[in-house]
Amino acid sequence: MTLDIQKVKEFSNKVWDEQIIPTLSKYIEIPNQSPLFDKDWATNGYTDQAMQLIFNWVKAQDVKGMSVEIKTIPDHTPIIFIVIEPTRENPKNVLLYGHMDKQPPLPELWDADLGPYKAVVKNGKLFGRGGADDGYSTFASIAAVQALQQQNIPHDRYVIIIEGSEESGSVHLPAYITKLEKEIGVPALVVCLDSGSGNYDQLWMTSSLRGVLTGDLTVKVLDQASHSGSASGIVPSSFRIAKQLISRIEDELTGEIHKDLQVEIPSYRIDQIKLCSEVLGNTIFEEFEWAGKTHPVTKDLIQLHINKTWKPTLCVTGVEGIPPCSNAGNVLRTHTTLKLSVRLPPSMTAEKATKVLKEILEKDPPYGASVTFKCDKSATGWDSPAVQPWLDAALGEASHTFYGKPHVYMGEGGTIPFMGLLGYAVCDIGFTYLLIYSTVGEKFPQAQFVITGLLGPGSNAHSGNESLDIEYGKKLLGCIIYMLDRQAKQ
Repeated sequence: MTLDIQKVKEFSNKVWDEQIIPTLSKYIEIPNQSPLFDKDWATNGYTDQAMQLIFNWVKAQDVKGMSVEIKTIPDHTPIIFIVIEPTRENPKNVLLYGHMDKQPPLPELWDADLGPYKAVVKNGKLFGRGGADDGYSTFASIAAVQALQQQNIPHDRYVIIIEGSEESGSVHLPAYITKLEKEIGVPALVVCLDSGSGNYDQLWMTSSLRGVLTGDLTVKVLDQASHSGSASGIVPSSFRIAKQLISRIEDELTGEIHKDLQVEIPSYRIDQIKLCSEVLGNTIFEEFEWAGKTHPVTKDLIQLHINKTWKPTLCVTGVEGIPPCSNAGNVLRTHTTLKLSVRLPPSMTAEKATKVLKEILEKDPPYGASVTFKCDKSATGWDSPAVQPWLDAALGEASHTFYGKPHVYMGEGGTIPFMGLLGYAVCDIGFTYLLIYSTVGEKFPQAQFVITGLLGPGSNAHSGNESLDIEYGKKLLGCIIYMLDRQAKQ
């Protein structure tokens, strides 16, 4: 059977307008945060409510050969586990992945007519927390299979996993991957719809992902706060010490990170970065809403892409121990705690980075201050294996068919912990790390990867005014349908 492209386009437009947008809007309105950000996730019912909404929608769809369950493990966020039986001879396994947990709402960062848990369609975009990152993934995955079945296209066996702890580093996912290993099987293709695009003009494939490590750096100098007039000049400021410690891992003038957190960048990745830079031009920095005369760290576009995708970086994303300016007295405080977020090169393990950071920050503290660095989330990055010729050709054909332009490979600065788990899944059991899978090659020896998504310029994932571009989503669904059809013909 030959795939009818016009019918695919009509189907995608219809399913987005009549099914995905209305149900995704209901999902946006549920305040389910990832477990790292909501300590009451297991009791307040929001995670269960979001899972049930998605589960009910999936179950109501007319998908032949489908079984769908909400799987649970005590003290773990649930997952939705879907299996769709094949209709072709000699079928292969295809694994599709997404997540339904959300980042914190940050209501102060949203425009007055928008809100994190308020679904709004405006200027061709759907606004709301978790829509683009990546609540749409379940609906798109199911819709892609529906499109094939409506045209009676023989297809492979599909396994769809929708997890609930991705934004917390997928801390609960390894247990499910291990438990369901037989049911998952060995996929020939892995499709992940939690990534991004460089523009909204063509299909973008993620070639690599940085890892991430977050933790609390605490510097304590006193057990009792003291009047600054009495203590300053005698007692060292905890904030000044914290700045010294951060300078151990980051050059404050250049942003360069300690050499022990750097890796050698493969030459072919540099070649891909050069092409990506040519396609995007200044978009890489023009997408941000710069304040005043602030400008990028460099105007060298290639270097900006290298910084974003293969260089480690440090951001201070939170602080404790410091009162707001409106309530700040003349007091030398007892301590300062800074939340550090470190993005890691794709080929560096989070375990190694954690050890490096902890040793650098805690060793020989200035003035003998009490210094601790406690990691609360980590996930290793991912570097894609070589793309087989058939898949590269299929992606190019899909991009030309639905966007009218060629596809582009791009490294992402963000993290999808699930992809790192395919390389090696690490479970934290007490203080012992159990290595479940050693390498991608050993776990999925023949697997190809399609990592893409709706997080394009201005989508603002994790921040205020998060949105997805509806037209881009419709065309992306068409590309996924096309690609699954090509996979089934291998």
